[in-house]
Amino acid sequence: MKYETIIGIEIHCELKTKTKMFSGAPTSFGEVANTCVNEIDLGHPGTLPCVNKEAVRLAILAATALKCEIDPLVKFDRKNYYYSDLPKGYQITQQFHPIGRGGVITIDTEQGKKDIRINRMHMEEDTAKQFHSDAGTLIDFNRAGTPLIEIVSEPDIRSGAEAAAYVEKLRSILYYLGVSDVKMEEGSMRCDVNVSIRPMGSDTFGTKTEVKNLNSISNVQKAIDAEVARQIEIVESGERVIQATRRYDETTKSTILMRKKEGNVDYKFFPDPNITPIRLDDAWIREIQENMEELPDERKARYQSSYGLNDYDADVLVANRELSNFFDEVVKYTENYKKAANWVIVEVVAALNKANIKVKDNPCKPQHLADMINMVDKGEISGKQAKVVFEEIMLGKDPKQVVEEKGMKQMSDTSALLEIITTVLDNNPQSIEDFKNGKDRAVGFLVGQVMKASKGQANPAMTNKLIQEELAKR
Repeated sequence: MKYETIIGIEIHCELKTKTKMFSGAPTSFGEVANTCVNEIDLGHPGTLPCVNKEAVRLAILAATALKCEIDPLVKFDRKNYYYSDLPKGYQITQQFHPIGRGGVITIDTEQGKKDIRINRMHMEEDTAKQFHSDAGTLIDFNRAGTPLIEIVSEPDIRSGAEAAAYVEKLRSILYYLGVSDVKMEEGSMRCDVNVSIRPMGSDTFGTKTEVKNLNSISNVQKAIDAEVARQIEIVESGERVIQATRRYDETTKSTILMRKKEGNVDYKFFPDPNITPIRLDDAWIREIQENMEELPDERKARYQSSYGLNDYDADVLVANRELSNFFDEVVKYTENYKKAANWVIVEVVAALNKANIKVKDNPCKPQHLADMINMVDKGEISGKQAKVVFEEIMLGKDPKQVVEEKGMKQMSDTSALLEIITTVLDNNPQSIEDFKNGKDRAVGFLVGQVMKASKGQANPAMTNKLIQEELAKR
């Protein structure tokens, strides 16, 4: 029997704010445990939450980019449950009034483009982080209260590959907006997937399982593929899939049971009495939306329409916002867009990787790279010389100064070149004879002799042309 996979994804994404969702404590990653926390985060009696305006702004940006309908009434609710990582005994979230409803993300699949619908997007606070060992459990409250958005998809995803494409596309959008660091390895973006199977052609959902806390895009696909295979094996053996929460084990490449679910948990949601409903000003929402950063799809389209880049080059640039921003600065000073893309994608990236330098710390100035490209196009330096100049501009040097210091400026003066060419021809009569006998490689030899005589400064293309003209005269 053939089966259809049904997948829905819940993504928790930490917002890039300086302080927490409802307190003035700083947000952090990697700080000493329990040093970025205050009384509100710890749920001390008598403390009151205060909504972080910047978190709301970032949530509006995200909701707009996902084409959600924005609710101008901001209301928060209490989700009541007790875990040791939740000091208040409840989590402040948006159950009844999510800031965004509806929406869509378009992904690329082997069958073409596909729309994945967004059910809702809401704001909430993060929980503390627990560290389990045989000796007991340690808790770091630094993460408690960190602003989150939770983005819930509709069950429109049909494979692990589609799920990975969806998460990657969402990650890219939030990254470009500056809404979040989206560093899955640091937990600033976490992914839970709901997976079920059903006979192909059926319109009834099967029993779903939830795979929690996937920490990389590759693991999203691997976990789904493993869970689908497990469920198919259960069904084909005549047994029944049990609703449960599972995790992905990278070592065994399988999903492991965490806990069974007998039914939906009743969290006893009710409006948080300490946070007054906030009516957002329409003009403020419009201002946020009108000043949005260019999104990845828009940037790729611009690269292809304005600069004539192919799919591959545009994709590589757009995948790294800092690299893409650097390219945008380079093309302000040169019209050779293809060559600029090649230098940025290949040479700049290789040089930065070799020196272990991040793109944001790139010592090469965009105008310097553009000037070097223009010098090659004008015939002022050769492509071989450009490699030497590039090494220097990656140290922050001006290419014009480098060319001057190294005496690299290419000879493009016809009379000066002819003087050298005449001497070379006079000294190599055998090459002239070889050329007349149809041996084309003689021209290459003569060009090499001119380059040697000019200390590499002769314009190669012009030299080749002038040599052939002079040979024709002899």
